[in-house]
Amino acid sequence: MQIDIGCFYFIKDSFFDVIDDPELMQNKENGNKRPCYYCFKSKEYNNIIWFIPVSTKVDKYQRIYDNKIKKQIKLGKKPSIDTIVFGNVANTYSAFLIQNMFPVTEEYIESQYIKNKVVIKLSNKLQEEIIYKATKVLNLYNHGMKNIIFPDIDGILEQLTIK
Repeated sequence: MQIDIGCFYFIKDSFFDVIDDPELMQNKENGNKRPCYYCFKSKEYNNIIWFIPVSTKVDKYQRIYDNKIKKQIKLGKKPSIDTIVFGNVANTYSAFLIQNMFPVTEEYIESQYIKNKVVIKLSNKLQEEIIYKATKVLNLYNHGMKNIIFPDIDGILEQLTIK
């Protein structure tokens, strides 16, 4: 399957059968495909696509974001939050949960997110912000800051037989 930059995809249920990580946002079973994920190709692994969950529970994630900023200010730091990004998806303000991103291989991608026969894409500016921050967070994770991402991405990569 061709993975298009700036687009969204759904994951097959079989991924969650194989990858047993309680920190992953599971597929919903109410007839709707949810959540959808913003995807980008890994720079490190040819067959890995990074999936970032997208949530419309903006108020919930805005509170988390605001608390992180307050905590950094209290510690005397210049606030910088890279784990949550906000932006529009198909005219719906949403939260991109970089803190919940995880790797997937193509075999587990079910389909692309299409609404009213139109492929849903992000603006170039929002794409750049998300990929920049996700790459920064992955670099921090790979340099020992393992608690910056909730799923066990090392374990997932190992299960996907990458390493």
